[in-house]
Amino acid sequence: MKLLIDAQLPKLLADFFRWKGYDAFHTLELPAKNATPDSEIMRFADNEDRFVVTKDIDFYESKIINNTPLKLIIISTGNITNKELLQLIEKNLETIVKLTEEFTIIEIDKLTIKANK
Repeated sequence: MKLLIDAQLPKLLADFFRWKGYDAFHTLELPAKNATPDSEIMRFADNEDRFVVTKDIDFYESKIINNTPLKLIIISTGNITNKELLQLIEKNLETIVKLTEEFTIIEIDKLTIKANK
């Protein structure tokens, strides 16, 4: 599983995924850091076959309308602490990984995980 974590989420999330053995980048690690435009984030993710992990609904709308980014994990938890976010991801990591093998859109909220092709 290859991931690009968007600026609205903590770099700690990319660190967590790397610690678990996954190939993850945060936008802070890109040349323009968190100022990287969405179009460049999507191009980078698509070129490297990465899921964009974001809270930004603009990426979801782009996926539906333009089919980019090609792969998307949308976090729709509303306000949540970094600790709660990491706990949520860790608790559901096995399910998330399994869903990334078959689906291109995964939505995670506090209670459910939904997936769509």
